[in-house]
Amino acid sequence: MFQPDLLKDKVILVTGGGTGLGRAMSTRFLELGAKVAIASRRVEVIAQAAQEMAEQTGGQVFATPVDVRDPEGVKGMVDAVEAHFGRVDVLVNNAAGNFISPTERLSHRAFDAVLNIVLHGTVYCTLEVGKRWIARGQKGVMLNIATTYALSGSGYVVPSATAKAGVVALTKSLAAEWGKYGIRLNAIAPGPFPTEGAWSRLMPTPEIARLFEKRIPLGRVGEHTELANLAAYLVSDYAGFITGDVVLIDGGETVWGAGEFNVLDAVTKEQWDALEALRKKG
Repeated sequence: MFQPDLLKDKVILVTGGGTGLGRAMSTRFLELGAKVAIASRRVEVIAQAAQEMAEQTGGQVFATPVDVRDPEGVKGMVDAVEAHFGRVDVLVNNAAGNFISPTERLSHRAFDAVLNIVLHGTVYCTLEVGKRWIARGQKGVMLNIATTYALSGSGYVVPSATAKAGVVALTKSLAAEWGKYGIRLNAIAPGPFPTEGAWSRLMPTPEIARLFEKRIPLGRVGEHTELANLAAYLVSDYAGFITGDVVLIDGGETVWGAGEFNVLDAVTKEQWDALEALRKKG
C-alpha cells in the first residue's frame, strides 16, 4: 500500500505541521507523493521545518503562518495555500495545546487556552475548508487528531479531554452530514507518543513517564512513523469507504485500563501457582 505514489499530487494542509506528530505526518505524506502545506503560529519554526522536509524528501512544502484561534487568520491561511498549490484536497487538524493540572487549580482562562486551540481552531479550519469544497462540488478528506481519553474522559487533563471530545463529536456528526458531498471525516486517537513539546508538559519526569508505560500491554510508547502511516492510509483513496470513525493507536492502553481484572498483570507465576492450589483444594 505504501508505494511512493500513494498520495501523488494530493494537496494536504496540516495545522501544527512543523513539529512533533504534525511534522512526522507531513514528512510521510511527502514521501508518498503529496504536496504539503504546514501551518503554525511560529513562523521561524515552520519555515525551517519546510526547508528541512523538502530537502529530506524532495517534495513540495509550503509554510504559512496561522493562529487557528482566529477565524480570519484561518481564512487567510487557506487562501494562501490555494494561491500556492491551487487547491486543498486533505485537511489534517493537528494543532493542539495541553498540560496536566488538578482541575480545581484551573481558571476559566486555562480552559479557554486549550478549548480555543483544540476545539474552536478545529471548527474554524473545518468550516473554512469544508464550505469551499461544498461550494465547488469538490470531494475531500479531513483527518482530526483526537486522543484516547476523548472517549473515556481523564482527570488532570480535563480541558483537553473536553475539547477533544468535541472534536470527536464534530468528526462523527459531519461525517454523517457531509457524506453526501463526498467529504470523509475520520479521527485518530493516539495513546502515548513522545514529542518534545507535549511530552515535556505531560510527562515532566522519568518517573511519570514510566507510570504510563506500565499501562501499555505492548510494553512501549508509540513511534511517530506508526501514527504517520495510519494517517497516510486514512487520507488515501484506499480508505475511501471509511468515514465517521475514530481509530485508536495506543498499544492496547485503552483496553487494559477498561478491564477490571487487568491489574492482575502484577500477580507473579508463584502467586498464580498458590492461587491455583487453593482453588483445587477448595
